[in-house]
Amino acid sequence: MRHILLVCMLIYSPHWSYAQKVQTISGEYLYHVPEDATLEIARRTAIERARLQALATAFGTIVSQVNSTHVENTDGRSDLSFLSSGGSEVKGEWIEDTREPVVEIIHERGMLAIRASVAGRAREIVASSIDIEARILKNGTDLRNEDSNFRDGDDMFLYFRTPADGYLVVYLVDDEQQAYCLLPYMSNATGQVGVRNDRDYVFFSSEHPGDVPKQAVDEYTLTCRQAVEQNDIYVVFSTNAFVKANDAQVNDGAPRQLDFAGFQQWLTRSRMRDKGMVVRKTTITVRK
Repeated sequence: MRHILLVCMLIYSPHWSYAQKVQTISGEYLYHVPEDATLEIARRTAIERARLQALATAFGTIVSQVNSTHVENTDGRSDLSFLSSGGSEVKGEWIEDTREPVVEIIHERGMLAIRASVAGRAREIVASSIDIEARILKNGTDLRNEDSNFRDGDDMFLYFRTPADGYLVVYLVDDEQQAYCLLPYMSNATGQVGVRNDRDYVFFSSEHPGDVPKQAVDEYTLTCRQAVEQNDIYVVFSTNAFVKANDAQVNDGAPRQLDFAGFQQWLTRSRMRDKGMVVRKTTITVRK
């Protein structure tokens, strides 16, 4: 069944598991807003970066550096180019806010900026975890269709692969702070989806039903009310059995839903009980 999601890149995916100790931390970030960004997107970006700053301050980062040299020979002449790329990942994970983020809009040096202040509970990441692969696909089910930028009317799919058997749940949180359960499918009465190791899954596609009947697959088309909107996709995986949040069918033909506060409480409790649970959050943008 196809559903229309009326939804009102920062990809954070650390590859470690979790220590037992939970700490309360806080952070602040000043984000200079690009000219083409909406105020809501800038606000969310500032809050996310404030959380990452808090994690980096509390737990540190891992910095990587890759250097490469390329030699090209044209008509007997050699051109040498040198490429250096680097990156860093924080060694901690944000679990939940302990208070609402504080956001202040200011003007600095003639530029619009947003100062975000956050406080929450987090834990250090200290060892390797299960390295799942989760990719958001647009208007096609091949990996070349991976994208985080959508237009009104685009179809969305999810590619997933895991090196270990386990269980999977997927939620979309929209601009109105509503969490929609995309997986398990609406016809699933067990509240959980089992996935097998080393197998390529494409969810939300009736052409790739996997272990369920074709007619049981829910397919999704993204729409938006505003000119530009952002939505967060949460992919939650564990080798231990768990079930989705206590959501409800509010509108006929729409996915089950609950408010973000209830979703966050469910996710926090699940992660506290299961230290090996893996969560991938991807932010997608939808434009008119």
